[in-house]
Amino acid sequence: MSSLFISDLHLHAGAPAVSEQARRLLDEFAPRFQNLFILGDFVEYWLGDDAADGSLSDVFDALKNLSASGTRIFLMHGNRDFLLGEGFADSIGATLVSDDQYLIDDEGLRILLLHGDTLCTDDTAYQALRVMLRDPEWQADFLSKSIGERLAAANQLRETSREKTLEKSAAIMDVNQQSVEAALRDSGTHLMIHGHTHRPQTHRFELDGKTASRVVLGDWNANGAFIATLENAEITLQHWPAGEEAV
Repeated sequence: MSSLFISDLHLHAGAPAVSEQARRLLDEFAPRFQNLFILGDFVEYWLGDDAADGSLSDVFDALKNLSASGTRIFLMHGNRDFLLGEGFADSIGATLVSDDQYLIDDEGLRILLLHGDTLCTDDTAYQALRVMLRDPEWQADFLSKSIGERLAAANQLRETSREKTLEKSAAIMDVNQQSVEAALRDSGTHLMIHGHTHRPQTHRFELDGKTASRVVLGDWNANGAFIATLENAEITLQHWPAGEEAV
Protein backbone atom coordinates (compact mmCIF):
# COMPACT_ATOMS: atom_id res chain seq x y z
CA MET A 1 0.00 0.00 0.00
CA SER A 2 1.22 3.52 -0.71
CA SER A 3 1.95 5.69 2.31
CA LEU A 4 2.76 9.31 3.13
CA PHE A 5 4.83 10.27 6.19
CA ILE A 6 4.90 13.74 7.77
CA SER A 7 5.88 15.15 11.15
CA ASP A 8 6.67 18.30 13.10
CA LEU A 9 4.02 20.59 11.68
CA HIS A 10 3.88 22.43 15.03
CA LEU A 11 0.55 23.98 14.05
CA HIS A 12 -0.68 26.91 16.12
CA ALA A 13 -2.72 30.07 15.73
CA GLY A 14 0.36 32.22 15.21
CA ALA A 15 1.47 30.41 12.05
CA PRO A 16 -1.46 30.54 9.60
CA ALA A 17 0.81 30.08 6.57
CA VAL A 18 1.95 26.71 7.90
CA SER A 19 -1.64 25.67 8.51
CA GLU A 20 -2.46 26.62 4.92
CA GLN A 21 0.40 24.50 3.59
CA ALA A 22 -0.82 21.59 5.69
CA ARG A 23 -4.37 22.00 4.42
CA ARG A 24 -3.13 22.08 0.83
CA LEU A 25 -1.14 18.88 1.30
CA LEU A 26 -4.15 17.13 2.84
CA ASP A 27 -6.47 18.31 0.06
CA GLU A 28 -4.18 18.08 -2.98
CA PHE A 29 -1.46 15.49 -2.32
CA ALA A 30 -2.44 13.11 0.47
CA PRO A 31 -5.54 11.61 -1.26
CA ARG A 32 -3.32 9.66 -3.68
CA PHE A 33 -2.01 7.58 -0.75
CA GLN A 34 -3.71 4.77 1.09
CA ASN A 35 -2.10 5.68 4.42
CA LEU A 36 -1.04 8.91 6.09
CA PHE A 37 1.29 8.67 9.08
CA ILE A 38 1.72 11.80 11.22
CA LEU A 39 4.79 11.06 13.33
CA GLY A 40 4.35 13.50 16.17
CA ASP A 41 4.28 17.23 16.90
CA PHE A 42 1.25 17.74 14.70
CA VAL A 43 0.52 20.81 16.82
CA GLU A 44 2.83 23.11 18.79
CA TYR A 45 1.13 22.10 22.04
CA TRP A 46 -2.00 20.26 23.11
CA LEU A 47 -3.72 21.07 26.38
CA GLY A 48 -6.27 18.27 26.14
CA ASP A 49 -9.03 17.19 23.80
CA ASP A 50 -11.39 19.62 25.54
CA ALA A 51 -9.14 22.54 24.57
CA ALA A 52 -8.65 22.05 20.83
CA ASP A 53 -7.40 25.14 19.00
CA GLY A 54 -10.32 26.47 16.96
CA SER A 55 -7.96 28.35 14.64
CA LEU A 56 -6.89 24.98 13.22
CA SER A 57 -10.41 23.90 12.25
CA ASP A 58 -9.63 24.04 8.51
CA VAL A 59 -6.81 21.53 8.97
CA PHE A 60 -8.97 19.33 11.18
CA ASP A 61 -11.73 19.40 8.55
CA ALA A 62 -9.21 18.49 5.84
CA LEU A 63 -8.17 15.47 7.90
CA LYS A 64 -11.81 14.44 8.29
CA ASN A 65 -12.36 14.73 4.54
CA LEU A 66 -9.21 12.75 3.81
CA SER A 67 -10.31 9.97 6.14
CA ALA A 68 -13.80 9.96 4.63
CA SER A 69 -12.28 9.61 1.16
CA GLY A 70 -10.61 6.34 2.17
CA THR A 71 -7.09 7.28 3.28
CA ARG A 72 -6.24 5.75 6.64
CA ILE A 73 -4.71 8.25 9.07
CA PHE A 74 -2.37 7.28 11.91
CA LEU A 75 -1.55 9.91 14.52
CA MET A 76 1.51 9.45 16.74
CA HIS A 77 2.40 11.46 19.82
CA GLY A 78 5.36 13.83 19.75
CA ASN A 79 7.08 15.72 22.52
CA ARG A 80 4.72 18.68 22.03
CA ASP A 81 1.37 16.94 21.60
CA PHE A 82 1.63 13.89 23.86
CA LEU A 83 -1.78 14.71 25.37
CA LEU A 84 -3.64 14.09 22.11
CA GLY A 85 -6.40 11.65 23.02
CA GLU A 86 -8.67 9.07 21.47
CA GLY A 87 -11.51 11.58 21.41
CA PHE A 88 -9.70 13.94 19.09
CA ALA A 89 -8.37 11.11 16.94
CA ASP A 90 -11.89 9.74 16.54
CA SER A 91 -13.20 13.19 15.62
CA ILE A 92 -10.89 13.40 12.59
CA GLY A 93 -11.19 9.75 11.63
CA ALA A 94 -7.67 8.83 12.71
CA THR A 95 -6.11 5.96 14.64
CA LEU A 96 -4.12 7.18 17.64
CA VAL A 97 -0.74 5.47 18.03
CA SER A 98 0.07 5.73 21.73
CA ASP A 99 3.21 3.57 21.66
CA ASP A 100 6.62 5.21 21.25
CA GLN A 101 7.36 2.94 18.30
CA TYR A 102 5.12 1.56 15.58
CA LEU A 103 6.21 -1.22 13.25
CA ILE A 104 4.53 -1.58 9.87
CA ASP A 105 4.85 -3.94 6.92
CA ASP A 106 4.10 -1.99 3.78
CA GLU A 107 5.01 -2.53 0.12
CA GLY A 108 7.10 -5.51 1.21
CA LEU A 109 9.14 -3.36 3.59
CA ARG A 110 9.30 -3.64 7.37
CA ILE A 111 9.53 -0.08 8.69
CA LEU A 112 9.98 1.20 12.24
CA LEU A 113 8.12 4.48 12.79
CA LEU A 114 8.69 6.78 15.74
CA HIS A 115 8.69 10.46 16.61
CA GLY A 116 12.40 10.35 17.31
CA ASP A 117 12.84 11.93 20.73
CA THR A 118 13.42 8.55 22.38
CA LEU A 119 16.55 8.19 20.25
CA CYS A 120 18.12 11.37 21.66
CA THR A 121 19.51 9.55 24.67
CA ASP A 122 22.57 11.79 25.07
CA ASP A 123 20.19 14.52 26.26
CA THR A 124 19.67 13.03 29.70
CA ALA A 125 17.91 16.11 31.08
CA TYR A 126 15.26 15.91 28.36
CA GLN A 127 14.82 12.17 28.84
CA ALA A 128 14.19 12.71 32.57
CA LEU A 129 11.60 15.39 31.77
CA ARG A 130 10.00 13.07 29.23
CA VAL A 131 9.52 10.37 31.86
CA MET A 132 7.64 12.86 34.05
CA LEU A 133 5.46 14.21 31.24
CA ARG A 134 4.48 10.74 30.05
CA ASP A 135 3.57 9.53 33.54
CA PRO A 136 -0.19 8.75 33.64
CA GLU A 137 -0.57 10.28 37.12
CA TRP A 138 1.10 13.52 36.03
CA GLN A 139 -1.10 13.69 32.95
CA ALA A 140 -4.28 13.02 34.92
CA ASP A 141 -3.40 15.78 37.37
CA PHE A 142 -2.59 18.20 34.54
CA LEU A 143 -5.83 17.47 32.69
CA SER A 144 -7.84 17.98 35.90
CA LYS A 145 -6.82 21.65 35.97
CA SER A 146 -8.72 24.45 34.26
CA ILE A 147 -7.76 25.28 30.68
CA GLY A 148 -6.28 28.56 31.88
CA GLU A 149 -4.10 26.79 34.42
CA ARG A 150 -3.00 24.27 31.80
CA LEU A 151 -2.08 27.05 29.38
CA ALA A 152 0.01 28.82 32.00
CA ALA A 153 1.81 25.59 32.89
CA ALA A 154 2.42 24.77 29.22
CA ASN A 155 3.85 28.24 28.55
CA GLN A 156 6.19 27.84 31.50
CA LEU A 157 7.36 24.44 30.26
CA ARG A 158 7.97 25.81 26.77
CA GLU A 159 9.94 28.79 28.09
CA THR A 160 12.07 26.52 30.26
CA SER A 161 12.63 24.25 27.26
CA ARG A 162 13.77 27.21 25.11
CA GLU A 163 16.24 28.31 27.78
CA LYS A 164 17.64 24.81 28.20
CA THR A 165 17.93 24.32 24.44
CA LEU A 166 20.12 27.41 24.14
CA GLU A 167 22.52 25.83 26.62
CA LYS A 168 22.84 22.53 24.75
CA SER A 169 25.11 21.62 21.87
CA ALA A 170 23.59 20.63 18.54
CA ALA A 171 25.13 17.17 18.85
CA ILE A 172 23.49 16.36 22.17
CA MET A 173 20.05 17.09 20.70
CA ASP A 174 20.52 14.71 17.78
CA VAL A 175 19.93 10.96 17.88
CA ASN A 176 22.39 8.57 19.47
CA GLN A 177 23.62 6.07 16.87
CA GLN A 178 23.75 3.21 19.37
CA SER A 179 20.13 3.89 20.33
CA VAL A 180 19.18 3.87 16.64
CA GLU A 181 20.86 0.52 16.08
CA ALA A 182 19.33 -0.97 19.23
CA ALA A 183 15.83 0.10 18.17
CA LEU A 184 16.29 -1.45 14.73
CA ARG A 185 17.62 -4.70 16.16
CA ASP A 186 14.80 -4.95 18.68
CA SER A 187 12.27 -4.47 15.87
CA GLY A 188 13.94 -6.89 13.48
CA THR A 189 14.31 -4.37 10.68
CA HIS A 190 16.90 -2.22 8.93
CA LEU A 191 14.65 0.72 8.10
CA MET A 192 13.22 3.53 10.23
CA ILE A 193 11.45 6.83 9.64
CA HIS A 194 11.29 9.55 12.28
CA GLY A 195 11.05 13.28 12.86
CA HIS A 196 11.77 15.44 15.93
CA THR A 197 15.32 16.59 15.13
CA HIS A 198 14.31 18.84 12.21
CA ARG A 199 17.32 17.57 10.23
CA PRO A 200 15.83 16.00 7.08
CA GLN A 201 18.15 13.51 5.48
CA THR A 202 18.44 9.83 4.60
CA HIS A 203 21.25 8.20 6.59
CA ARG A 204 22.64 4.86 5.44
CA PHE A 205 24.96 2.70 7.53
CA GLU A 206 25.92 -0.91 8.06
CA LEU A 207 24.05 -2.89 10.69
CA ASP A 208 24.95 -6.52 11.30
CA GLY A 209 26.31 -6.96 7.81
CA LYS A 210 23.40 -5.29 6.01
CA THR A 211 22.69 -1.75 4.85
CA ALA A 212 20.31 0.08 7.17
CA SER A 213 18.50 3.35 6.45
CA ARG A 214 17.24 6.09 8.75
CA VAL A 215 14.93 8.57 7.04
CA VAL A 216 14.53 11.86 8.92
CA LEU A 217 11.53 14.07 8.17
CA GLY A 218 11.63 17.87 8.32
CA ASP A 219 9.78 20.48 10.33
CA TRP A 220 7.25 22.71 8.60
CA ASN A 221 7.36 26.39 7.72
CA ALA A 222 5.51 28.69 5.35
CA ASN A 223 7.25 27.02 2.40
CA GLY A 224 6.23 23.48 3.35
CA ALA A 225 8.49 20.69 4.58
CA PHE A 226 10.48 17.60 3.76
CA ILE A 227 8.14 14.60 3.78
CA ALA A 228 8.55 10.95 2.82
CA THR A 229 6.52 8.79 0.47
CA LEU A 230 6.38 5.05 0.00
CA GLU A 231 5.33 3.90 -3.45
CA ASN A 232 6.29 0.77 -5.38
CA ALA A 233 8.46 -0.41 -2.46
CA GLU A 234 10.60 2.75 -2.62
CA ILE A 235 10.88 5.42 0.06
CA THR A 236 11.54 8.94 -1.21
CA LEU A 237 12.41 11.94 0.95
CA GLN A 238 11.19 15.02 -0.87
CA HIS A 239 10.16 18.59 -0.30
CA TRP A 240 6.49 19.49 -0.52
CA PRO A 241 5.62 21.56 -2.43
CA ALA A 242 8.35 20.63 -4.90
CA GLY A 243 11.33 22.91 -5.11
CA GLU A 244 14.02 21.53 -2.83
CA GLU A 245 15.90 18.27 -3.08
CA ALA A 246 16.70 15.97 -0.18
CA VAL A 247 20.04 14.32 0.38
